[in-house]
Amino acid sequence: MLPIPAEELNGSGTLGPYWTFYRAVVEEQLSRWLPGEPSVVLDLSGGRGRWSGQAARAGHQVIEVLDWRRAADAQSRLRDAERVRSVRADDLAFLPDASVDAVLAEERAMSIELMAESAMSDVARVLRPGGRALVCVDSLVLGMAILAEQGQWQHLRQTGEVMLVPWPDGSITRCFSGGQLRELLMGAGLEVEWVRPRTVLSPSTVDHVLGSGTRALNWLVRTELEAHPDDDDTVGIHLVASARKTS
Repeated sequence: MLPIPAEELNGSGTLGPYWTFYRAVVEEQLSRWLPGEPSVVLDLSGGRGRWSGQAARAGHQVIEVLDWRRAADAQSRLRDAERVRSVRADDLAFLPDASVDAVLAEERAMSIELMAESAMSDVARVLRPGGRALVCVDSLVLGMAILAEQGQWQHLRQTGEVMLVPWPDGSITRCFSGGQLRELLMGAGLEVEWVRPRTVLSPSTVDHVLGSGTRALNWLVRTELEAHPDDDDTVGIHLVASARKTS
């Protein structure tokens, strides 16, 4: 699939149907991934998504770490106030070792956190043995597309190194290959269960299929999640991985 233009990545551009599909994929993937028993879930997605609420409604106790650099969604905070404990912090020092059962790092959290190795080590520290982490990052495909748009051709061959990409708004994102994401998780002492693109279907395909009927969205989501393009980082703007703490 071709990379999505940078101006579309906040979901406010012309790719509305694609983002509807994308969020449905994340929701279903998270539903399948969450622990089957009531658990303590740490959400590091920064208050930018709705994943804390989804985990809480599934019966889990959620600790949501709000991104201290960004304003939180006040409506979301109110809606989930009785289910989710929100904390504004820039690290996990407030949590003791082995205190949570699962960690969500959605909304590209480990790409926005440039010191990702340190952050993942902290994730491993607070996970209980057997606990799992779900991590979403920007892909090298996205990084190279943004650099190409900026005319930064000299950086496009440095795919074996850490790729830091400046965005038009002044922020910086760290982009990963599948192998680099595995190294990040394994370096923190976690056992990688799987790595895959978040989506492999192109926006044009999604738009075409969604125009065919009201049941198309559920079919598309099932098709996406039943595909197994493990470690294929030649497609997709984001990569997602699941890892487990074994001891």
